[in-house]
Amino acid sequence: MGPLIALVVLVLFLLGLPLFAVLGAATALALRFLAALPAAVPHAAEYELARNMFRVLDQDALLAIPMFVLAGVIMSGGGISRRLVDVARSATGWAPGGLAIAAVAACVVFAAISGSSPATVVAIGIVMYPALIRAGYRAEFGQGLLSSAGSLGILIPPSIPMIVYAIMVPAASVSAMFIAGVLPGLLIAAIFALYCLRVGIVARVPRVALNVAAVAVALRRGVWSLLLPVIILGGIYTGLLTVNEAAAAGVVYALLVETRIHRELRLRDLPRLISQSAAEMGVILAIVMVAAAFSQYLTLAGVPDALTAWLRATLPTPQPGATPWAYLLLVNVILIVAGALIDSISAILILAPILAAAGAAFGVDPIHLGIIMIVNLEIGYLTPPFGINLFVASTIFEQPLIRVLRGVVPFVLLMLIALLAVTFVPALSLTLGRLVQ
Repeated sequence: MGPLIALVVLVLFLLGLPLFAVLGAATALALRFLAALPAAVPHAAEYELARNMFRVLDQDALLAIPMFVLAGVIMSGGGISRRLVDVARSATGWAPGGLAIAAVAACVVFAAISGSSPATVVAIGIVMYPALIRAGYRAEFGQGLLSSAGSLGILIPPSIPMIVYAIMVPAASVSAMFIAGVLPGLLIAAIFALYCLRVGIVARVPRVALNVAAVAVALRRGVWSLLLPVIILGGIYTGLLTVNEAAAAGVVYALLVETRIHRELRLRDLPRLISQSAAEMGVILAIVMVAAAFSQYLTLAGVPDALTAWLRATLPTPQPGATPWAYLLLVNVILIVAGALIDSISAILILAPILAAAGAAFGVDPIHLGIIMIVNLEIGYLTPPFGINLFVASTIFEQPLIRVLRGVVPFVLLMLIALLAVTFVPALSLTLGRLVQ
């Protein structure tokens, strides 16, 4: 069965079919050979496939995803990203590497609004890349910085991959995952900022004098944009709003700010924005459905139990309370490879239940495991052959892919350092994450 499914997947990929179609066909074929399904029941495989595709969509947490997507589209279509850049630039432009640090800060805030990595690269990159070049930074540095800092979109809450992880691993709630990502996200941002500081000093990039009046003006113009993550995350963690309600509030707030305060969008633009977000959401839902069905096939086939048994027989069992070093190192290797080959949503849907089941046997907290998975998949956004941020950056910066990749390499190495810290210092993820469990 395995060689046949592999052949089907290869042929469909060569024919150019999208990932969800390839995965759906592989799942349907695999279910036909599954002994766990009753052979006497007509169309048992098709029924099981349809049932599990519906099951994953019948989740309350999934309702937040289209709202966050729409909020991100509204903000990308308006002037929020430009105002965030102005605030960051005026606040940090005086420091060595100040403009590059401003790019990191703008990516952090925009990521906390949109929850999307590619959207962050586009929104901040379009504004910041020309400014970095004019300021004297090397083109490869600017491309690598913006591609990499934009990947914070799936770690800084709200994050669509975190929502999907919470659906697949019920022991980790959406709100717990959101707050658990804050410290790791800020850690990576701080590491990037220190690297930018070093580049600014070594390259002697010109600086501007601190202008308190300019900072005040930028804050006044950007205050409505800065309030959006406060409303979304503040509403969730004060208990005033559920995650779904906070996502809906984010859409309404973003629309009011862009149409009534900034006046950079009009209500007649709304159908176009909804159509754009619907297209993006359609792709996400299609991947969610078929990947969840494939994950269920793996469960029915006994893959999680078999993997857990193999790991327990192969890896040393840690003492109670000790960190399972060997298991976590293996998890990181698996996730880095997966992140380079498939998109983050599919990787989470397929691997999260399996790795969480094995992790429970080794005493790994599901929230800690979720953050490890998210950081690995952030790196996957930057690694070939399917690193989506590389393709997005290559398009918007109008540069060959190999040149963008060269600029990304130093930042990937920095992210690997952060990954080791997140992996082997669980407190980075759990100190805040346990507050809302």
